[in-house]
Amino acid sequence: MATNGVHNAKEETHTTSQRYLSTRGDDYDCSFEEVVLKGLASDGGLYIPEHIPQASSWQSWKDLSFPDLALEVMSLYISPAEIPRSDLKKIIDTSYSTFRAPETTPLVHLTDNIHLLELFHGPTFAFKDVALQFLGNLFEYFLVRKNEGKTGRDRHHLTVVGATSGDTGSAAIYGLRGKKDVSVFIMFPTGRVSPVQEAQMTTVLDKNVHCLSVDGTFDDCQDIVKAMFGDEDANKNLKLGAVNSINWARILAQIVYYFHSYFALAKSNAEFKLGDQVRFVVPTGNFGDILAGYFAKRMGLPIERLVIATNENDILDRFWKTGKYEKQVAKEPATVGGLAEDGAQAHPDGVKETLSPAMDILVSSNFERLLWFLAYEFAETAKMDTEWNKKQAGQEVSKWLKDLKTTGSFGPVYQDVLKSAKRDFESERVTDEQTLETIKDTYQKLKYVLDPHSAVGIAATQRSTERNDKSLQHISLSTAHPAKFSGAVEMALKEEKEFDFAKQVLPTEFIGLEQQEKRVTTAPNDFKHVRELVKKQVDEELKALGY
Repeated sequence: MATNGVHNAKEETHTTSQRYLSTRGDDYDCSFEEVVLKGLASDGGLYIPEHIPQASSWQSWKDLSFPDLALEVMSLYISPAEIPRSDLKKIIDTSYSTFRAPETTPLVHLTDNIHLLELFHGPTFAFKDVALQFLGNLFEYFLVRKNEGKTGRDRHHLTVVGATSGDTGSAAIYGLRGKKDVSVFIMFPTGRVSPVQEAQMTTVLDKNVHCLSVDGTFDDCQDIVKAMFGDEDANKNLKLGAVNSINWARILAQIVYYFHSYFALAKSNAEFKLGDQVRFVVPTGNFGDILAGYFAKRMGLPIERLVIATNENDILDRFWKTGKYEKQVAKEPATVGGLAEDGAQAHPDGVKETLSPAMDILVSSNFERLLWFLAYEFAETAKMDTEWNKKQAGQEVSKWLKDLKTTGSFGPVYQDVLKSAKRDFESERVTDEQTLETIKDTYQKLKYVLDPHSAVGIAATQRSTERNDKSLQHISLSTAHPAKFSGAVEMALKEEKEFDFAKQVLPTEFIGLEQQEKRVTTAPNDFKHVRELVKKQVDEELKALGY
């Protein structure tokens, strides 16, 4: 069995013919363009590369800028026959020219062996910008090429549908606003995103942007998105595209900052040498951000372990503890700071409202991608050929996901599968109370303000450092600017007399945002209603364009 993931002996050092397949086995030999524009596979699965390339020369990348590093990483997954290298460089350079920090994703040293990777320097102050600025420009590139010489309704008009628990929506909107031949529909759960997050979405008035406030949870919104992709009527009338992390391009873009932060650590720490092991800690909801780290590890980056940091919606933490993936109805009300009355309550749908709402997710979609690799590795033990192993992996994943849909759980998985998962990952569960304490403690000791999601990551990081050799360096991913979650930050720091949120935290871009003109449509938690609404608004948009 491979020690660094599955089928290492078969992995390629170049990808001039890189192709993609579905985790459920019925969709394969797909091009990069196909998987980007389709988003979700026709069999309901998620796209993954047929081979994970080995970055044999990764150490030679150590002095590259973020865009140039992105070019090297992405070139291993994108055939130059699909996107010539010069074109890919232009797409990447355009995507990261919108970031405020010269390093794009700067690394901040907190304590001896804890470092914080700031991923919130893009247009919407959230880590989703790293991928969605790139994805928006990818869509534009492919559509310009597909529509050359076409007019009217003959043009390929992409209808992007997405679900958000907060940050994906605004990042997708800022990546797609005003782009030709694209309509974007973002669904968010009514009352379950922060006021700033909602304002960032609903104050964008470009005609191709549509915000839908859905009476339900994030998982309900995500289910509607998946139902749209699986619906014959929607696919007949709309050319659907995905911006959620079910879209492979999202994961691809996020691989880059694992390499970039590793190099930044080597430059800033004289005792840390290229080749030394590092541990990454990632606050995790939908499993996309940490999955990118798994690909970086498989490519050859010396990652000792990836630590999953969940809040009280802990389906992933429970899987790593038990091997069983099970939806769970939260029964106990939250009591932190009187939140049982103010909104952070347990709900019969199983999703508990917490202080880190972007992680309030019952089912982590991207976990399916890891399941495929774990299943493939297990299939390899039968010593059959590659195609047989791939088929077995797809069948196993399909069975697990079917069980999840029909019974609310699957597993426990085979012990060898769980053992493989534990080889690359650990998990931690962080409560709201611990989140507040971490924000407060970090501010008191370092005068650094964490948002609640990043605080979940730091709490998990501190536990990890206590268990491991002090020389093992930890990089914890900071996923959002603290101003996006003012309620949690001010709750944690309310007794700090010298703390002034407006002066120390609030960016000028947020001042007055919630008072600006808004455009939003309310919708019931009903797939058919949403489908007809999307069809109607796309038709009206095309008519307004004269199509």
